[in-house]
Amino acid sequence: MSINPDTLDFAKGGGLIPAVVQDADTLQVLTLAYVDRAALEETIESREATFFSRSRGGRWRKGETSGNRLKVVGIAADCDGDALVLSVRPMGPACHLGTTSCFGDEDAPGLGRIARLERTIAERAAADPETSWTARLLAKGPKRVAQKVGEEGVETALAGAAGPDEEVASEAADLIYHLLVLLRARHLSFQDVLDVLATRERPAKQPR
Repeated sequence: MSINPDTLDFAKGGGLIPAVVQDADTLQVLTLAYVDRAALEETIESREATFFSRSRGGRWRKGETSGNRLKVVGIAADCDGDALVLSVRPMGPACHLGTTSCFGDEDAPGLGRIARLERTIAERAAADPETSWTARLLAKGPKRVAQKVGEEGVETALAGAAGPDEEVASEAADLIYHLLVLLRARHLSFQDVLDVLATRERPAKQPR
């Protein structure tokens, strides 16, 4: 967590800096809070999100009462040094109303659903294979999971060639799920795939 409080401008906000709290995996914005210097230093030391409550007039660590703590994995400041983004892994709902985010009821919208599914697969990996298809599939090893990916790939291709839109979307969902299970079986993550895609990007040629 390489951030130096000395480089931040606490004075501009009367001693407080706004902190956007974002899920490190799904990139969903969870809440907006404020930190003073002491709260930020406590966050850096404990690696748990600690804020300054304007209503309480003092510091508080998220989850002290509810247990829904926010494990901080990264802190970034904006270009002016007067705002922060906290990348966290939540240990429960971030909102006091019991929702994942303070900004609406939707859980991990858009591509964040991929990361949410990865978390679910990781949780199911430790479940009883008798009651969990994911656990049962992982117990059979990467070769069996790879076979399932092949089967789902063929079904997706057939649906894409001649099936209705609903079937294409359904088969593609099955394919993505089994692909994530395969990555889990090989001790990889979807981020590893994204990293490869990033290396394949090429800048567009400038017109002469």
